[in-house]
Amino acid sequence: MIEESLYKYYDIDFKSDYSSTGEAYYFIFNNDRQLYLNEEDNLGLLNDEDVKEFDFDFKFYIGKFMDEDCYVCNVDLEDDKFHTLFEVYDLNHPLYLMSARAVLVRDWYISHRYCGRCGSKNEVDRKDMMMKCPECGQVHYSRIAPAIIVAISKDDRLLMARHSYHEKIRYALIAGFVEAGESIEEAVVREVHEEVGINIKNVKYMRSQSWPFPNSLMLGFTAEYDSGQIEVDGDEILKAKWFKKDEIIAYDSDISISAWLVENFIRTH
Repeated sequence: MIEESLYKYYDIDFKSDYSSTGEAYYFIFNNDRQLYLNEEDNLGLLNDEDVKEFDFDFKFYIGKFMDEDCYVCNVDLEDDKFHTLFEVYDLNHPLYLMSARAVLVRDWYISHRYCGRCGSKNEVDRKDMMMKCPECGQVHYSRIAPAIIVAISKDDRLLMARHSYHEKIRYALIAGFVEAGESIEEAVVREVHEEVGINIKNVKYMRSQSWPFPNSLMLGFTAEYDSGQIEVDGDEILKAKWFKKDEIIAYDSDISISAWLVENFIRTH
């Protein structure tokens, strides 16, 4: 998990009709949410002539990256110069942080071109990163789905579960989305009881992470076992058990807050 802040490299802004006078960074995504990189597997500064080869669906100014103007764009194009966000993470951590911001702006615009209330075509606000319906007045901001993830300990052991939707990771931590009307802490307790049937105590917030797969804000917690027996549903959770730290199989990548929480357990137990 990246320890640096997005804002070490980025000054946030948004304009729908701004044009740079010189070179700028272009975060060009295709319809598979893959990012275009140059021959050196980097972003690179482009000028007006350079970008003429692309037929952008749209282009928005989103601030300054590395002290240069930057844009997010979308194209209907596929070739080997487009890379997944996981690949970008392995290549360049600061670029990944900015790409995660850029792809969420891209997704927001694509998902809100039409009003979800009346179906009319929305308009981009001239001041804020907001879409507004000219007919019914409904406003459409970017949507982020809060989700919790928790490392549960019982003495010197960590609870990990086998998820049906994980093909490569054998065991992972308990996680789930926050429901309407509940607090973050309530979501932690509920998700744990729903997924593995146990009760927990001493729920403690640790840190958060933007997770653009597709649009989550992951909130990381630790907790301690309180009572109950492990019971899984056999659908989402196939198996769950307690691991001593020398029994834990490390993740293939440290991209996620889940990997950080597991490493934190190993360091502190």
